[in-house]
Amino acid sequence: MPKLKSGTIIPTPDEADAIKAGIAADQDNSELTKQWFDKATPASELFAPATYTALVAMKRPRGRPKATETKVFTAIRLDADLLDAFKATGKGWQTRVNAALREYVAEHPIRRG
Repeated sequence: MPKLKSGTIIPTPDEADAIKAGIAADQDNSELTKQWFDKATPASELFAPATYTALVAMKRPRGRPKATETKVFTAIRLDADLLDAFKATGKGWQTRVNAALREYVAEHPIRRG
């Protein structure tokens, strides 16, 4: 079974039966079967090649877009009160920690060798 998102509500067996009965009773929107898919025409055969290519090009990838600058995973030990203060600011607290460190480095240039 695939991993479910937090808060996903799974219907009880009785609710699932009621859903299936509703699908079966709807003549205009019946459940798609293997036989239906076997007879279905692929979009690549249904549309003109230029139209199909344009449709595929419009498809957006799933998830967050790739960043131009990627982050590096690291583990760091911080005082609990400092971490709690950043987490208390809500979602995006890690980005704010990154910004605070960037500001510190800009104000205190690191001298090498």
